[in-house]
Amino acid sequence: MDLSPIWISLKTASVSTVIVTILGILAARYVAFRCKHGKALIDGLLNLPLVLPPTVVGFFLLLIFGVRSPIGALLMQWNIKIVFSWGATVIAAATVSFPLMYKTVRTSFELIDTNLMRAGRTLGSSEWDIFFRIVLPLAWPGIIGGCVMSFARAIGEFGATLMIAGSIPGRTQTIPVAIYIAMQSNDMTRAYVLVIIITAISLLATYGLNRWLIHKQKYR
Repeated sequence: MDLSPIWISLKTASVSTVIVTILGILAARYVAFRCKHGKALIDGLLNLPLVLPPTVVGFFLLLIFGVRSPIGALLMQWNIKIVFSWGATVIAAATVSFPLMYKTVRTSFELIDTNLMRAGRTLGSSEWDIFFRIVLPLAWPGIIGGCVMSFARAIGEFGATLMIAGSIPGRTQTIPVAIYIAMQSNDMTRAYVLVIIITAISLLATYGLNRWLIHKQKYR
């Protein structure tokens, strides 16, 4: 049985989690501490992939990265094609999992005692020093939680991935897409095996997070 969807899903989820961790932290920092006007609108836009159907998200990604779009045409000048490539699976997974990271990290940031940050400013620390030495260490449990949830969401992404990346065996066919194809071709054995594998991966990720949180709570 072809097990390439497992590797593709793990690689895609890992890379997309790294991307959304960086972008989610930066976005959460801006909205929580820097944004003064239009916070509700910006927050709504950042959370939009969470409430839109995955196929609609995939449709928007096609509009953005398709060869007829300005961005797609620009990338094609450097022989970079996003649609129906492995990079498309990463973009789709990152897009749908980003709101989970953003919301979790923003909540962690907003729970931090602002007096600690004021004390840092009084002592002459820059905003970035305060962010790296005070905010990030205190928000670390939330960031880890966001990473795990984003990874689990990315590895289970189906609709947007199928829209923008398709189902190319050994290249863009992730586990959810492979399960769908197996069901369509009545290959129930392969579908059962892949369902068990993706369930085990998701369960292991959430179990690991819960154990880590319990350990941190006891340590505190």
